[in-house]
Amino acid sequence: MKKILLAIMAILFAQAVLAQSGFSSLEEQMTGKEFQATGLEKLSAEELEALNSWIRSRSLATLDTPKAGSGAVYTEQSGDTRGFETEQMRKSDRSTITSRLVGSFTGWDGQTVFTLENGMIWEQADKDKFYVNAVNNPVVTIEPGAFRTWRLSVEGYASDCRVERIQ
Repeated sequence: MKKILLAIMAILFAQAVLAQSGFSSLEEQMTGKEFQATGLEKLSAEELEALNSWIRSRSLATLDTPKAGSGAVYTEQSGDTRGFETEQMRKSDRSTITSRLVGSFTGWDGQTVFTLENGMIWEQADKDKFYVNAVNNPVVTIEPGAFRTWRLSVEGYASDCRVERIQ
């Protein structure tokens, strides 16, 4: 029993360390093909560093809740703070969210952004891939998971993915 407890504590500690390390540069996040397809290989080392700094300063790469004054609208939009995991919101409601995706849904690819009718925007937080034929405005359910995570599922499909709220 002690070994299991120690293993769980080690996993939690590792997750905390990884979360604090935060930013991964574009070069680390993209495949070589993606890097070339976006034209980023044409940038000088200084230009690429400037772009990474810009992303880092806006917390786009770590998916942190947008900083005050960044132009983000999240609590004002609907007053619903579920999914934001900042210190101030740790005790927020963690009930299930049901809404519809805006537009066509074809699955997720490891970096999918989900825009909901209720104004929430969530981003896939794992690297899973799941593809389906296009469906317009399907019903989605976002449920709280273990270790303050959230899981998104689409009505009619048995797959789900881990997501983090970004707006």
